[in-house]
Formats: sequence, structure tokens, C-alpha cells
Amino acid sequence: MTQTNGGPVVALSASPHAVLRPVAIAAVQLEDAFWQPRIARNREMTIPAQLRQCEETGRIDNFRRASGRKQVAFQGIFFNDSDVYKWAEAAAFSLGTHPDPKLDADLDAVIDEIAAAQDANGYLNTYFMFEREPERFTNLKDMHEIYCAGHLMQVAVAHHRATGKTTLLEVAIKLADCLDATFGPEPEKRLGACGHEEAEMALVELYRETGEARYLRLARFMIEARGHKPGLFGNSAYHQDHLPFVQQKDLTGHAVRHLYLACGGADVALETGDPPYRSALEALWKSLTEKRMYVTGGAGSRWEGEAFGEDYELPNDRAYTETCAAIGSVMWNWRMLHLTGDALYADLMETTLYNAVLPGLSLDGTHYYYQNPLADRGAHRRQEWFGCACCPPNIARLLASLGGYFYSVDATGVYVNLYATGTATLLLAGGRVTLSQKTNYPWDGDVKITIDAVTGQESEAKFLNLRLPCWANDVKITVDGQPVAFEGETGQYARIPMPEAGKIVRLALPMTIEKVESHPHVLANRNRVALRRGPLVYCIEQADNPDADVWDMALPADVELSAEFDPDLLGGIVTLKGQALARDAEEWEGALYAPYRQESRAGYRPVALTAIPYYAWANREPGPMQVWIPVV
Repeated sequence: MTQTNGGPVVALSASPHAVLRPVAIAAVQLEDAFWQPRIARNREMTIPAQLRQCEETGRIDNFRRASGRKQVAFQGIFFNDSDVYKWAEAAAFSLGTHPDPKLDADLDAVIDEIAAAQDANGYLNTYFMFEREPERFTNLKDMHEIYCAGHLMQVAVAHHRATGKTTLLEVAIKLADCLDATFGPEPEKRLGACGHEEAEMALVELYRETGEARYLRLARFMIEARGHKPGLFGNSAYHQDHLPFVQQKDLTGHAVRHLYLACGGADVALETGDPPYRSALEALWKSLTEKRMYVTGGAGSRWEGEAFGEDYELPNDRAYTETCAAIGSVMWNWRMLHLTGDALYADLMETTLYNAVLPGLSLDGTHYYYQNPLADRGAHRRQEWFGCACCPPNIARLLASLGGYFYSVDATGVYVNLYATGTATLLLAGGRVTLSQKTNYPWDGDVKITIDAVTGQESEAKFLNLRLPCWANDVKITVDGQPVAFEGETGQYARIPMPEAGKIVRLALPMTIEKVESHPHVLANRNRVALRRGPLVYCIEQADNPDADVWDMALPADVELSAEFDPDLLGGIVTLKGQALARDAEEWEGALYAPYRQESRAGYRPVALTAIPYYAWANREPGPMQVWIPVV
């Protein structure tokens, strides 16, 4: 059994079809002004607060009840175990980069409660205890048993890699063995999978950690059990049971479920190289990016069922865009990046991180969004917790592991996926590259990378690959001030020979302000634009625009906007400023409809406009907000 202490988010060093390999989370130390404070706040504020919430809402008491240590009724929703597991995964990732005796002891105490609740046969789900024991595995469509098991496997692997301890890994192995004894193609086993996918990717990761091939086979079995006649779940598209996975071409149904299924499919493809899996994954990605994704990277347009809508069904004020779906997209794109080496996946991962994940967390690190609309009148506000609290610990575990997403390696060199000030020590096949970044990204596109050391055989570090974001044009790269030619273009990695130790690579990514329009079939955005600068999507919020209701504001088609850094606003941000127009709503008082008159600027008055990054909205007094602004 491999012990990787402080290892990567997903371990692909032995995966035969991985083009790139992730690096250890602990190999990257972020020291920037954007991500590092958020990771520190996650460690110091978010994770402790979430542990208190898990205690106060009875989530951990459910384990004590199951073990007999406490005589209480089950509390909360039947899948509440998964919130504890995601919190524990966040704690484990945090310990892997920042040892903390108190957090270590807190996590050990929670693990002790989890382990004590496990049945002798390996089964573990605190809802299905005592009088509900006969109901185990009788409603796979709705009851999330295997989903919860998957989250336990993921935290067990993370905990083992971060601390070297096997206390939780042993629990996960017993549970996986219980699932493997129950489900499979053998005559004595059951046909089945979970109505909420998650365990598929978890089983593959447990296989990577233990080398036990049964777990990989079970993951593949659960993916391929869907979509046949008769179906597992009535051939419901909501449950991704409408077609076999390898025939699916559109992301449909519950957004988080389908994105998690895509993660599991990518994990299987990384291990098997199965061409139909790859074809399905590429088709689903095209469905997302070309027809069913918000400009923020958000996924899932319908409140009804937390689901994807039809092609181009992307309403703004009714956008569901669950935070968990954004995190699922990040995890899927991360896997696709390593399966293909294609920078487009890293590009979408970055867009989603900044614009669809981050809005789910307040700037103080203690309030959360479940839904992330792109227009609002001021009533939608973050909450300290939820009865269905899947999103808060999901954000915590992603932030705690974020350093592991910044770099990847292959047999020939290093890939820089994300940009932020910090240092990294990256292991190649038989050597290492130590480098440091210095940048004010995402506010500035000037990135300096110093190669501090290159050790090992010369052939093991031939190239440095720098991601060129899709929004970046006229990119320039210099080494010690001298321009260098490079392979690759916008939306790809720029490949240059690995500089010698002591050399400084400068990447210049011009950050222009873009007015973005959507496909004309997105009816909600007809004659509207969104503002984007660098990786950030912007919005206009009432707190910055006192001269008019932001829902009454419009942009002249020829408007000129400027970028200004304000160190005192919302933790320090670059705002966009310009002259806009506003049409007063008073003329519509008492009327909902009126005879059409051709719009012209004559009906508007000039007002000042200030736009802020969308991730920062709703951190001040309530008021209207919108991302897509009318153009006149």
C-alpha cells in the first residue's frame, strides 16, 4: 500500500493514460495577496466554524448514535454523513500543507466517531441503523447511501496522504469491500449504482491509493450500469439513466450528479484509455461549454431539480448555478487536463474558480451561497449554514487543496496552470525543478517566474510550459529580458526550453476590458453584454452605483471603460469605471406594458458606472445586481 504523505489531489503517477501528472499539494506554497489570504481564512475561520456547525446540527451526533455512544434521534437529512466527510477532507488537506496540532486532534476525534459507527461487515451510513437496517440498499435512486460512501473514501485517501495515518483508510477499505461484495456483474451480486453519483471517482482514487483492482472494476461497473433497458432509475435523464454513459452527448438532469459522473468517467479513462469513454467526455464538454454554461462557468440553470436546462436556457435572475456544480466542473476539468494535456480545460477551470466557485463564499469566510444568480433585486443573501449543507464543506475542501492545482508535470518538464505569487518544488521522473512566481494576478497580467534550481538528469526538465489564457492576446515572453520564440498560441500552453537556474522568465498577458455577448439563442441576454477583464467576470451592484437602479442602467455601444485598483474596497479589487446611461423607471409607474417605441439614447440620462468582480457581490448592504447589461 502506497503512502504518499502530502500527495496530490488525484494521484496519476501510475495511471497509464495520463498525459500530465498532478503535483503534491504541499509542493506549492502560495504567498500572493489573492489566494493565500483566502486559504488562510479557510484554515483559521471556515474549517473551525464548519466543525461547530456539524456538532451543533447533530451531524456528528448521528455517528455517536450509530455506535451507541449517545442515545439521540437521527438529526437532519438522510445524507448528512457526507457533510462531515467533506469537512474532514478539508481538514486533512489543510493538515497536509499546514500542520496544526489542534486541528489534527479534532480530526482524529471525528475519525474515531466515524470508525466506531461502522458495522462489522463494513457497512457505514448513520441513517440506516437500528430500525432502518432492513432498508439498506432498497432505494438507491433517492437515498444517497453509495454517494455518502464515496465521500468517505475520498477523505480517507486525503487523510492518508496528508498524515500517513491509516485509521480512516481502514474504514474506507472495509466499506468499499462491503460495496464490492454487494454490487457487480457476478450472479450472486446486485445490479446497482447510486442515484447521486460520487462513489465512481472515489473508488478509482481508492484503487490508486491501495492498488486494489476490484475498486476500479466496481467504479466502471457502476458507470456502465446506467442507461440500459430496463433502466436502474426508470431511464430517467434526471439521474443520467437515459443512455449508457458512452452514448451520452448532452449534460442533463441534476447538474452536480452529471458533473460528478463525468469526473468518474474521466478517472476510468485515465486508467483504461477506453476510446468510447474519451469520446463521451469530449461530447459532454462541448455540450457544457457551447450550449449549457453561464459566462461565469456556472452550471445548472433550473431551480427545479437543481438541473441543467435545454440548450441556451440560461436565465439570469433564475440561474441556479449551484456552488457544488461549479466545484464539480473544476474537478472534471482538472481530470480532463491530465487526460489530454489540453490547456482549454485549465482555462475553464480558472474561469470557474474565480467566477462560479468564489461567489459561493463570503469575503469573511463564514457565509455561503448555494445558488449563484447572475441578476438579483437584493433579496438573495449568503447564509451561515443550510439544512442541506453540501456546498460549504465542498468549498472548504477545494480551497484547502488549491495549491495542488497550480502546476502539473510530464516526462519532459513543468506546466504552469494557474498564476499567483509563491514557490514550488516539482518532482519529475528523476529530478526536480524549484521555481518561484511573482505577480499581482488576477489584477495584473505580468508574471515573473524565476527558475531557482534544476536538478537531476538534463533530459528530465527540457521544457517550461506556460498557459496562455483564451482571453490573452499579443502575449510576450522574455528570458532575462530577451524575447523568446515559443510554440503554442492563445488557449494553449506556450512551450519554451527550460531556462537555467537563476534565469527569470517574464510572461506578459495584456488585460484588456472586454464586452462579451452571448449566442443569440440565449434569449435572456439579447442586446446585452457582460464585462470581463482577464479571468474575472464583472457585475454592477447597487452599492457602487447610487445614481440609478442598476437594473435601469445601460451601456452605450461605444463606451470606454477604465480599470482602477481600489485597495480599500472589498479586500482590494480592480473596478471598471465608465459613463453609462439610465432610464428612469418612474415613467412605467402603474404600467406593466405600453406601446413599443424605438429605443434611442434620447430616453436615457448619463450616469457614472462602477463594476466590481462578480465574486465579490453581496458582501455589503443588499441591493440590485446584474452581470448582463443592456446596450443602447
